[in-house]
Amino acid sequence: MSTPSSAPTAVVVSGGKQFRVAAGDRLTVDRIKAEPGSEISFDRVLLLADGDQVKVLPEELAAVEVKARVLRHERGPKIDVIRYKPKKRVRVHRGSRSELTAVEVLSVGEPAKPKKARAQKDDE
Repeated sequence: MSTPSSAPTAVVVSGGKQFRVAAGDRLTVDRIKAEPGSEISFDRVLLLADGDQVKVLPEELAAVEVKARVLRHERGPKIDVIRYKPKKRVRVHRGSRSELTAVEVLSVGEPAKPKKARAQKDDE
């Protein structure tokens, strides 16, 4: 668990899995349709912890953004599944590799609020 003076952390959902992230973290998630080098935003944030403040309610988390950069696409380790029944001529071999995306978290927290444009007065 992070200390109260540490950077903000969040729990985000990607690919049906939950990840606890902070700015600067690198993690591997299920494949995301994005080009390497592009920025993405995790839309499902379940928790935001910033010092002593913890936000968990949906209305509190509506404006929270977690931005990340796609580093690369990769494949996970090969998983072999073998089913064998002796004396029954049953020999089934299946294998798979998961498609993954490596991302780096850029920022966690409230999005920058746009500055209100000042009305310019004409001195005519």
